[in-house]
Amino acid sequence: METLRFLDESRVRELQREFGTPFYVYDEDTLLTRAREVLSFPNPYGLVGRYAMKALPTAEILRIAHGAGLHIDASSGFEAERALRAGVPAEKIQITAQELPKNLEELVQQGVWFNACSVRQLEYYGERFPGSEVSVRVNPGLGSGHNNRTNVGGPSASFGIWHEQLDEVERVAARHDLTIGRMHTHIGSGSDPDKWVVCAKMSLAIAARLPNVHTLSLGGGFKVGRMANEDSADLVAIGQKIVPEIEAFAREHGRELALEIEPGTYIAANCGALICTITDVVSTSESEGYEFIKIDAGMSEIIRPSMYGGQHPIVVVPGDDSERGTGEYLVAGHCCESGDVLTPAPGDPEALATRALVEPRVGDALVIEGAGAYCSGMAAKNYNAFPECAEVLLRSDGSAKLIRRRQTLDQIIQNEV
Repeated sequence: METLRFLDESRVRELQREFGTPFYVYDEDTLLTRAREVLSFPNPYGLVGRYAMKALPTAEILRIAHGAGLHIDASSGFEAERALRAGVPAEKIQITAQELPKNLEELVQQGVWFNACSVRQLEYYGERFPGSEVSVRVNPGLGSGHNNRTNVGGPSASFGIWHEQLDEVERVAARHDLTIGRMHTHIGSGSDPDKWVVCAKMSLAIAARLPNVHTLSLGGGFKVGRMANEDSADLVAIGQKIVPEIEAFAREHGRELALEIEPGTYIAANCGALICTITDVVSTSESEGYEFIKIDAGMSEIIRPSMYGGQHPIVVVPGDDSERGTGEYLVAGHCCESGDVLTPAPGDPEALATRALVEPRVGDALVIEGAGAYCSGMAAKNYNAFPECAEVLLRSDGSAKLIRRRQTLDQIIQNEV
């Protein structure tokens, strides 16, 4: 059975009583540890670590990331504005977006950096900011992800400028007197150091064609093992394999490229948990059915299992100290949707896989671990009119701080006319 990570059973029960459920809880110490690990990524000529805020964009988390020395990667103009409102300086924010922000000019004038993700985006930027420096995102032709929905490199991904279109990039840059000083690639979420080296070599070959590039951003999430049987990326192993390639590039081309990395999952995934309450326990056919645990949360709080069979550790925390047996259970969310199941088969949201759990009773807490990244920020919010749940931070001094209030029904419908 899976176990609790940064909580213990007594703290879970205490928080359940204090804040009501469901709510996310994040551990400040884990966040700070992961930030230090990112900033220690091996590099020969300098490093910027960016926190991909789409993973968990709550203001207090952004402030912790910024305070730890991380810059911010924003996936939309709205995210950039959220970071600004959280107190992150504009020059520490870079926009890397599928959709051009409608207020891009205003954001750039404030000092936000822009990373062009298509030739059209580069043209748009050049028309408004001729003679300036810009970054471009290039699809190097290869990606790495634990499934197709997290792989953002290669011919099946629309992210970035296809590497064979560099001539057009150079023509647009020349037309608007742009200096392409930074180049960004993004290969997806993986843990294989050799795959990272292959992609890094491809990225360096592309950077060689852009003579003013001084910074190479090797984007892409580093795989994090949420489950006990899952591997996590070894940042040191990956970095140590990439360093010789960057040093060889410097000898051959006379340019010492600074590195950028911008993980979100690695920093946030295991800093968070979703604490729920068991509301019912039901069973189906004795011969071929299942026992289901029903909870007061679901895809309205965490959609990764329904979306692509994402796996999260699940722990039943009894409401008392009575002796309990164990059994095999499925966990169903509270949404009126057949796909709202928290225990799909790994990588297959269409199949079910039971979990060995402590015998549940109504009122017990159920903790879903690994809920820091792509949970609060990516949930099916307000489906079935369930309000956005609260968020709590466990501070380094041991205290618990509410960092997002639970949404009300009035707030859900306030914009309806």
